Amino acid sequence: MTTEEKKRLKTKIEDEIIHLKKQITELEAKTQPITPDCSLGRLTRLEAMGEQHVNNKILDEAKLRLTRLQNALQHIEHPMFGICIECEEPIGIARMEIRPESMRCVKCASEC
Repeated sequence: MTTEEKKRLKTKIEDEIIHLKKQITELEAKTQPITPDCSLGRLTRLEAMGEQHVNNKILDEAKLRLTRLQNALQHIEHPMFGICIECEEPIGIARMEIRPESMRCVKCASEC
């Protein structure tokens, strides 16, 4: 991976981290407990609880991706960054631009 490609990836990772932090803040507001004395009808309350469950799942995934991106940012200057942990071949730059936290090439990731 060239220095220019690493710079581009670093910028992308930093932008993604900012976006995820904002998304996590919004999701945390949406996942606050629904109080039993809330004046919603029974079905509306069930719908709200279902939506809350979906938002909790999205929140968990966003936090996990944030951790992975922060880890990638810390290791971007490491010589093994962008090298597949399975086959030890370079991960394609196209994959790294889409998922900069990738630790496996497309081939190895599809075999997992």
